[in-house]
Amino acid sequence: MNLETRFDGLVLKNPLMPASGPLSGDLEKLEYLYKQGIGAIVTKTVSSKPAVVPRPCIYGDRDFVMNSELWSEYPYEMWIEEILPKLPTDVPRIISVGYTKEDMALLIPLLDPFADAFEISTHYVGKDLSVIAETVKTIRRGTDKPIYMKVSPHIPDPVGFAKAVREAGATGIAAINSLGPTMNIDIKTRSIVYGNADGFAWTSGPAIKNLALAFVYLIKQAMPDFTVLGVGGVKTADDVIEFLLAGASGVQMLSSALLKGKDLYGKIIADMPKALEKYGFESVEEIQGITLDKSISFEPKVPVVDHDTCTLCKLCEKICPYFAITIDELVVMDKDKCFGCELCISKCPVKAISKGV
Repeated sequence: MNLETRFDGLVLKNPLMPASGPLSGDLEKLEYLYKQGIGAIVTKTVSSKPAVVPRPCIYGDRDFVMNSELWSEYPYEMWIEEILPKLPTDVPRIISVGYTKEDMALLIPLLDPFADAFEISTHYVGKDLSVIAETVKTIRRGTDKPIYMKVSPHIPDPVGFAKAVREAGATGIAAINSLGPTMNIDIKTRSIVYGNADGFAWTSGPAIKNLALAFVYLIKQAMPDFTVLGVGGVKTADDVIEFLLAGASGVQMLSSALLKGKDLYGKIIADMPKALEKYGFESVEEIQGITLDKSISFEPKVPVVDHDTCTLCKLCEKICPYFAITIDELVVMDKDKCFGCELCISKCPVKAISKGV
């Protein structure tokens, strides 16, 4: 099975990369990820000054991570002298850099010899597209390598963002950064935890996947010739395929590895061939050529129940917002009340309910 993906002169043996964050913050971590078989290296964000990180800084729940860790806690000199020269060179090296145009003027020429591409975080530079565009122009003056601007979900017009950075010289977009500001409150201690000095952290992980998919799709539909890297919520090989179908050329993951284990990269890569085969694909490249069906219907269809599979758990009856489901010895769908919303289909724990015809 061919997992290779190519874009902007970069060749990845598979589409999965780490996202910039805690697991990509030094040589030991990056070498571990490399041994997991990742398609490209992505570093933690390097800036002109090392981050001063509040502790504790990472909170993990079932489907999300809250993080107030900021950018790299190491000075850029350490990256240039001790980390980047020792990175493997047989996979693309994407160096994450932040944040202002002054930072870029200093850092890009110094980092350029070690980079195959740059990813630029815009998390702390606001929503002014003119400021972001000037940052891109500054970066472009310092490198001829691909530049991927990472869009934050607080940007109100992701397509406008993408058009502005492309005009300024960017090669593509990484979508999306973590969601925020968000907050974690401890009721017992009446305190805010895992936050910065203002009490805020940023949320990532599976809980934001659908938002990330929408950003990727929106940008790619408006700008089909502009590279988009999908970031946010990946935890399975199926998730990787979803991002590729939405228009991503490559996919990044980090938070799910914090929730499920650092070896998740290797597991997903190992699962990719079977996942592609399951859905009838012969390569990653084939997925990227698919046009998604957007057809919709306004006529309700009453779901069908497989009574042999049904365990009579009564969840469908409890959650139906239209009071269309009753259960005695069997599940009964009231066709006059059923709205066709299909909540019951998505929530059935044993997949005993399916679409009507």
